[in-house]
Amino acid sequence: MTDAPDGTLFAQVRDPAHRADPYPLYARLRAHPVARQDDGTVVASGYAAIRALLYDPRVSSEDLPPAEHPATGNPVKDWIVNPLKDRITDRHRPFIFRDPPDHGILRRQVMAQFTVARVRGMKRRTEALVAECLERCAQSRTLDLVDDLAYPLPVTVICELLGVPREDEERFHAWATQLATALEPESRNDEELRARNVETFDAIAAYMRDLIREKRRRPADDMLSGLATARDPQAGRMSDPDLIATAILLLIAGHETTVNLITNGMLTLLRHPDELARLRADPERAPRVIEELLRYEPPVHFRTRRALAPIPVARTVIPEGAPLVLLFAAGNRDPARFPHPDRFDPDREDNQHFGFGGALHYCVGAPLARIEAEAALTALAARLRAPRLAEDPPPYRDGSSLRGPKRLRLTIDGIA
Repeated sequence: MTDAPDGTLFAQVRDPAHRADPYPLYARLRAHPVARQDDGTVVASGYAAIRALLYDPRVSSEDLPPAEHPATGNPVKDWIVNPLKDRITDRHRPFIFRDPPDHGILRRQVMAQFTVARVRGMKRRTEALVAECLERCAQSRTLDLVDDLAYPLPVTVICELLGVPREDEERFHAWATQLATALEPESRNDEELRARNVETFDAIAAYMRDLIREKRRRPADDMLSGLATARDPQAGRMSDPDLIATAILLLIAGHETTVNLITNGMLTLLRHPDELARLRADPERAPRVIEELLRYEPPVHFRTRRALAPIPVARTVIPEGAPLVLLFAAGNRDPARFPHPDRFDPDREDNQHFGFGGALHYCVGAPLARIEAEAALTALAARLRAPRLAEDPPPYRDGSSLRGPKRLRLTIDGIA
């Protein structure tokens, strides 16, 4: 007979004190693969339960609270303009927060532009960008992997794919960093944070509206031009509110998660110097290394959902309307699915991880993220001379869902 589940474990996961190593808490959560927390949230932490819920149509991704602009004191804005903006926002959420059939229509339109050929065409460009980042550090004996490579690489790649002018990348840095907080559970109850996110969304939406207008006037060979001008055989042209929401999503998801993948990846390799040496000697190992990193230290630890009906799973029943957390990083270390799950083993067989989620909402940018991570990690392994961690553990970003180091300072003997 097992003990009753601890209803505070997920709150402890979100506590910054556990950001550097949440995995012991995940192991405790897996004692009850689906467990209700004290605040009513239901957390799925076992691999089998997560997989079942990913494919269950009674699980909804439409779980965001209603949009709400804070009061300004201006009657026209507070009673007319901003409520209208809020209604539009609620009806045109990014497709990761939409259920079928809307999700399928929007995803299909995105995939028509996010083609295999377009992504593969970025491989050499990505490798060149990595080389540029390292050349800028050529005379240094220290570097911060986040600021010097892991952030500038994916933001440049996604801006080039979308067709965002390079001179605007710095503006997107601040916008994307702020809006990424909306994926964290805390943001839903923090009025000040929600107000900052609304302000940021309005700013980036106004920018995108102007850029989309320009793309329609002068289309180029980029994704935003394609999305702005293409007509789906069934749905027609994507509406402007959906196009703006989609562009913002691609921008944020297109680099925030890749920053974590590269940074967590190098941190893990430095903690496993034998694997770093093997990658340096054999760059062809990179795909296996990256798949194991996606299991062992994923860039996204969990996503939230909502139960549309009572759902029996893992010897319990999730109540209708309950907020639900799919704790991917815990499932990735479930010993019922992965032998020796706490061991970093790039030679692991049958590595069906949740590093990019799964089912209908499997990450559309997964192929691009793999290309970026492979380019970055193989170059770092080959070119950094005697890299050492300046601090371990490093300081982490605030988020528990998008989990990764805020900085990763390295000491090196040079760059080859």
